[in-house]
Amino acid sequence: MFAFIGTLIVGLVVGLIARAVKPGDDSMGWILTIVLGIAGSLIAGYVGRALGWYQPGQPAGWIASVIGAIILLVLWGLFTKRRA
Repeated sequence: MFAFIGTLIVGLVVGLIARAVKPGDDSMGWILTIVLGIAGSLIAGYVGRALGWYQPGQPAGWIASVIGAIILLVLWGLFTKRRA
């Protein structure tokens, strides 16, 4: 249970940092910010393991997680602008 709460907190922090670093208006709530941070961390971990930076089962670092979340945020912006 504590691992799940920790994951949510880390996801929120990573998502907030990514939203603060990337300029522009990213209108999303707390839930999407948490999902953004968690997904960014998962993508960073996957890419890091594929490139040999992380061992299997090792989580991604904070910087890599934020970079992964920023990439997702840019993709989110491209997707939502096409719909509007």
